[in-house]
This record gives sequence, structure tokens and C-alpha cells, in this order.
Amino acid sequence: MSVSKGLERVLRIRGIEEEQRRLQLESSLARRKTLELARDAAAQMEKQGRANVRASVFSGALADRQAGLVEAEVASKRRPVLAAHLAAAEKETIERRQQFMDKRVERRQAETMIEQVEARDELEAGRRSQRGIDDWFGARRHRQAVDEEH
Repeated sequence: MSVSKGLERVLRIRGIEEEQRRLQLESSLARRKTLELARDAAAQMEKQGRANVRASVFSGALADRQAGLVEAEVASKRRPVLAAHLAAAEKETIERRQQFMDKRVERRQAETMIEQVEARDELEAGRRSQRGIDDWFGARRHRQAVDEEH
């Protein structure tokens, strides 16, 4: 019994689905990384704004102080928004990782089934071959015995 075309088709489909899930996971990971970088940039921007405010206290530059205050305020408002988006991206990444792993398991199950069928076929072919050799050898011995009697 050879591997059925249906089983081979299932394996191909599962491989394609696994690849799609992998690409979705990579996309989700890239989005999460972008959001992490944006969050870090906002934190840096807030820090820089506060540093500008402190520096303007010593220099007396009112424009620098106002710019520093605005910069720090904008960044402090961006951070919670980015944190919410980052939490959603993390949840999405976890879900996509699980979906990818589920598809990988399904593909491997199909591969295992095919390998078992192929191993069974190979074992049966070995048995048939051995049976043929045994039959040939038995027939040869029988012919020799018949020839010796005559």
C-alpha cells in the first residue's frame, strides 16, 4: 500500500498553512518590535524634554523651557497609548505563535503518517523479496533432488 495522493495533498496543504502562520507570526513580531521602539523613543523624548527644562532654568531661556515642557508632555501622553498598543500586539503575537505551533504539529503528524506507511511498504517489499528468494532457493533444491534421483 503506497502513500495515498490524498495524504500527500494533506501534507502539502499543512505545509502551506504552516508557512502562512509563520509569516503572520513574523509580521506580528515586527509590529511589536516597532511599538517597543516607539515606546522607548517616547521615554527618551520625555527624558530629553525634562533635561531641556532643567538646562533652561540655569540659562534662563524661556523658549527652551517651554519647548522642553511641551516635549515632555507630548511624550508622557504618547507612552500610555503606545503601552496599550504594545499590550495588544503582545497578545496577538502569543496567539499567532500558538497558531503556528498548532499547524507545525499538524504537519508533523501528517509527515509521521506518511513515514509509517512508507516504512510498512518497505517492510512488506523486503518480505516479498525474501519470500521470492526463499521460493527460488526451494525450487532449486527441489530440482537438484529430482535430478539426483534420476
